[in-house]
Amino acid sequence: MAKSAKLDANGYRKFGIRDKLAYAAGDLGCCMSFSLKSTVQIFWTQYMGVSLVTFGILMMIVQVWDAINDPVIGSMVDADKHVYKRNKFLQYIWIGSIGLLVGGAAMFLPIPSAPMVLKYVLFVVGYILWDAFYTIANVPYGSVMSLITTDPAERASLSVFRSVGSMAGNMVPPIILPFLIYDGNQNLKGDVVFWAALIMGLCGFVAFQFMIKNTVIRVEQNVNCNEDAPKFNVFKAFGSFFKNRAAVGATLAPVGQFIGMYGASYATTAMYQSYFNAVQLSGIMGLISYIPMFAFMPFATKIVMKYGKKESVAVGSIVTMIGYALLLVVPMPPNTTGMLIWAACSLVAGVGGGLYSAVSWSLMADAMDYGEWKFGVREEGTTYALHSFFRKLAQGIGPSLGLFVAAALGFVEANKGNQTFEVALRMRYQAAAFYFLSGVLQFIGLAIVYNLDRKTMAKMQADLAARKAK
Repeated sequence: MAKSAKLDANGYRKFGIRDKLAYAAGDLGCCMSFSLKSTVQIFWTQYMGVSLVTFGILMMIVQVWDAINDPVIGSMVDADKHVYKRNKFLQYIWIGSIGLLVGGAAMFLPIPSAPMVLKYVLFVVGYILWDAFYTIANVPYGSVMSLITTDPAERASLSVFRSVGSMAGNMVPPIILPFLIYDGNQNLKGDVVFWAALIMGLCGFVAFQFMIKNTVIRVEQNVNCNEDAPKFNVFKAFGSFFKNRAAVGATLAPVGQFIGMYGASYATTAMYQSYFNAVQLSGIMGLISYIPMFAFMPFATKIVMKYGKKESVAVGSIVTMIGYALLLVVPMPPNTTGMLIWAACSLVAGVGGGLYSAVSWSLMADAMDYGEWKFGVREEGTTYALHSFFRKLAQGIGPSLGLFVAAALGFVEANKGNQTFEVALRMRYQAAAFYFLSGVLQFIGLAIVYNLDRKTMAKMQADLAARKAK
């Protein structure tokens, strides 16, 4: 006879490892599609033949739209009062998972001989569709954490497991793919990228279904069907978001991270192609920066409960800045030794960012509580959507800026992985500079702007509990 699940005081399955694995699977589903984003620039410039400047403009266009559709979808989710069998957030995730299965592969159709104008149209339309379904899945996914549990330690553990799912989705493909999609001359094989995207989409779809089936919603959602309720106002939503200092700080940190990471992305690939001449090893070298996250994960919940989330991640952001500064100032010869020095400096930065990566998503869940505490209104979908809006803007500004800078520094896309030594050296310094900018912005967001220190968190939780008790 099957053992019955243990229930809490409200009749729900008790929070446990099943919830954590399910939440990890959700981000795995997102990242199996998202992890190919760094390949988009190389695919469309070096394989499809679009110039760096033109593609930078196209990227900016689609990312601005991408950023706009996040609050639109978030407000749509908040305004949806229909009672779904599986919860409205999970329903939207289910819809998004289907679209991602097709959209991700459509972004990498291998047709390099097509007319250039047709390539522009295919990229813009394909990217918008792919990203719309990603948003439909990702915005509700980020919002649903606050409804799984209200306990700070449990939220921290969900954030840790989300990071596990994120790492699996962002680490495994980048390690394996370079060996499959690059030839011996450091050039991309576009037809292989298409099949890789299709397989990764299937894996992501399975992960989403596991998450949906095993997620329990324990926090009551207030469904107000009052026809006289005020309609969504985009200006009011932005105003409320910027008044929420915790949400702004928790958003500025990943914005800085993405501007730096994506701004450095193209230059980093070019550096491994033409400076170190070992692009197949780029994923393995990148894996080293994830090691600290693995080290922190077993202790992340204990660390933040003892010292506080803000206090812990603020100290880490200082170490991150130091690690990225080393990328700029430490000499790195164009050989295996230089590649290992780069990896070592990245490891230092990873030590600082390891704990933040493990608990970053719980900062936004706490920021949603902060908005309810300060202003008396709880808007999970809208708050997370605006958080996602600025992240997406950074994801557009970063790669576009990186492409513009690479073009200005003399990168020639027709040469693919065979740039001159002078250009390759410039790519090495461009990548380091963008990473350092990332570290500075993360420090400002976490140490200066984000205001939910340990003392404030305790007062907020006590006040919210007292309100709910009434």
